[in-house]
Amino acid sequence: MKTQLFSPFQIGSMRLRNRISVPPMCQYQAENGKVTAWHKVHYGKLAGSGAGLVCIEAMAVTPDGRISGSDLGLWSDELAMGLAEVVETMRAIDHTTKIAVQINHAGRKGSERVPWVGGHLTKEEGGWDVVGPSALSAGEHRPAAREMLPGGIDAIVRAFANAAERAQKAGVDAIEIHMAHGYLLHQFLSPLSNRRTDSYGGSFENRIRLPLAVFDAMQKAAPAVELGVRVSATDWIEGGWNLKETIDFVKLLKSRGCAFVDVSTGGLHDSQKIAVSYGYQLPFARAVREQTGMPTIACGLIKDARQAESVLVEGTADLVDIGRQMLLNPHWGWRAALELGEKVGFPPSYIRGMHL
Repeated sequence: MKTQLFSPFQIGSMRLRNRISVPPMCQYQAENGKVTAWHKVHYGKLAGSGAGLVCIEAMAVTPDGRISGSDLGLWSDELAMGLAEVVETMRAIDHTTKIAVQINHAGRKGSERVPWVGGHLTKEEGGWDVVGPSALSAGEHRPAAREMLPGGIDAIVRAFANAAERAQKAGVDAIEIHMAHGYLLHQFLSPLSNRRTDSYGGSFENRIRLPLAVFDAMQKAAPAVELGVRVSATDWIEGGWNLKETIDFVKLLKSRGCAFVDVSTGGLHDSQKIAVSYGYQLPFARAVREQTGMPTIACGLIKDARQAESVLVEGTADLVDIGRQMLLNPHWGWRAALELGEKVGFPPSYIRGMHL
């Protein structure tokens, strides 16, 4: 291979044909947590995008773990059947594409309307009370969470484990645990959102206790899949979760058998101040990769093939998330091969269109 982008990569037992990864991107098209025709078509297209790895959007471990009322769920065997149908559709399109699914609990950032409407669901609209490590909100116009009791924390661990078991049965190759973007597990990690005085709050060791317990339980429940995490490497707020803590946390995860880390940033609180630009999150991915040795996925407005190639050549990451551009062009991977002069196995039905 002439390029890094189209060279294979190994994550545990999972061999990827290239370094292009499609990150989880919520579609807000579910009905009571259930898969719809939208998901089968959407993920079928992405399976034929030329990417080596496609991650299905966040699936909530409980009904009150959804971000919105239109999120996918994985809290029952019935819902898992829908995931299995999506996986089956994707395999039928391209059996060489590896499939991951993200599993999440939104915590205090739940009970939202779909983003193109905005605001919070009322009880009349089917909204619910949100929970979190402490009775705090994620912003001035957001509701405060109900502080979780120890029994509720134990139940969350079981819910994540049950979802992992269902995902494994549905046939995915990997699971990404969502510990980023201000959702529940990130809320426990950050001292800004976690003000607990028990064994789950205060020190770094206490704040990582629940996320590590979730990882261990999911690994036990789904031993046949590669288990990774998505982290926010910084809160972009003074006194919040930071890069050093991220690196220390990822090292601990690696020692427990974590297979990969997807490095993002932010999302904890509306007061964050981020100077967004192309590749603005790449320095965080590079630091995590260099200091942990964990197989690392980089993300953050990576737009074109040459930019993605440079991320790999410079040693910033092992895989590159292509998100927004895949929504714009679900054949981004094939286009990237043409731009970089790579000879890859285009779908025969599309060969007539594979010209610059």
